[in-house]
Amino acid sequence: MANHKSALKRARQSETKRLRNKATKTRVKNVVKDVRLAVSDTANDQTVNHLNAAKSAIDKAAKKGVIHRKTAGRKISRLSKLVNSAS
Repeated sequence: MANHKSALKRARQSETKRLRNKATKTRVKNVVKDVRLAVSDTANDQTVNHLNAAKSAIDKAAKKGVIHRKTAGRKISRLSKLVNSAS
């Protein structure tokens, strides 16, 4: 465990950021799963709505620095490709 005052503060900050990042990553995983389920159910109007929600969540995660910018682009590209091939 940290001994210095600054190290204790840094540990507290790291824990707060870890929990915030965890929530954002979980949100991204859930919206990606929603898109994949919507594609498998072949509900086209719902699929586009889920895709747009996923794009938004992924872009927000990238903007916050939770995931890398190129990772976000790759995820969005693959989801869009999946939705377009299904319709």
